[in-house]
Amino acid sequence: MLKKHLVILVRDGDALEEVKINEFEKVDLKGGTIIAGFPSIGLVSTIAANYIIDSLGLKQIGDMSSPYFPTLSVVHDAEPLSPVRIYASEGIKGEKIIVFVSEFRPKPNLITPLANVIMDWAIKKGCKLIISPEGMIVEGETEEGATASAYAIASTPRAKEVLVSANIPQFKNGIIAGVSGVLLNKGKRENFDVISILAEAHPNYPDARAAAAAIEVITNLLEIEIDVAPLYKEAERIEKQLQMIQKQAKPVVSPSSQTEPSMYG
Repeated sequence: MLKKHLVILVRDGDALEEVKINEFEKVDLKGGTIIAGFPSIGLVSTIAANYIIDSLGLKQIGDMSSPYFPTLSVVHDAEPLSPVRIYASEGIKGEKIIVFVSEFRPKPNLITPLANVIMDWAIKKGCKLIISPEGMIVEGETEEGATASAYAIASTPRAKEVLVSANIPQFKNGIIAGVSGVLLNKGKRENFDVISILAEAHPNYPDARAAAAAIEVITNLLEIEIDVAPLYKEAERIEKQLQMIQKQAKPVVSPSSQTEPSMYG
């Protein structure tokens, strides 16, 4: 039976509309960890979330809905899926893993309601931690095959100790926008553990290497095993393809552009 929980109202002009979590089945998620995978730089969070779902064999237990979500269905293996889906397992090596995943970037007026409903649902379900992977723009050129660096920031002193114990470099200064930023702020207010993982990523194409780096931090934190070698191979394929395109793309200057007079004389 479909159950609806945690209605959050979104104002759009004069209208108030709902953002809902719809549960397809009841699953014991007490003590679990939520991974929030909404599109970010290099699609790091979405790639990581989908890879974790496939690697751990998580099943869909619900979705989110709102009149302001894209009017579409994501079709996978002949099955229609909501733009925002929830997957879970009741226990993987002692860890309960829940993944929120989406392929669309929320509109600005949806970001806070989305983060709020995820946090409220996490508290209601008795979850212990929210992890939100993000992409972080790489400054300058990086060598082909170079390992992406990953950093993290925690919402509470308790979560910060987890990062220190796991020897994960902390993000010291800067801005974290979107769902991750709102989750961090709400986690601090609610004294709820939130960890945002920032992996250096290229903004112009899906960065599988950065997603792999984020997953490696997640597996370190949760002490679970996920083989990210296929992601690194995919990253190499994308990088070689881009390198080939760059070599083939030679600058072309048209004769007309050389003789065209300046509009200012």
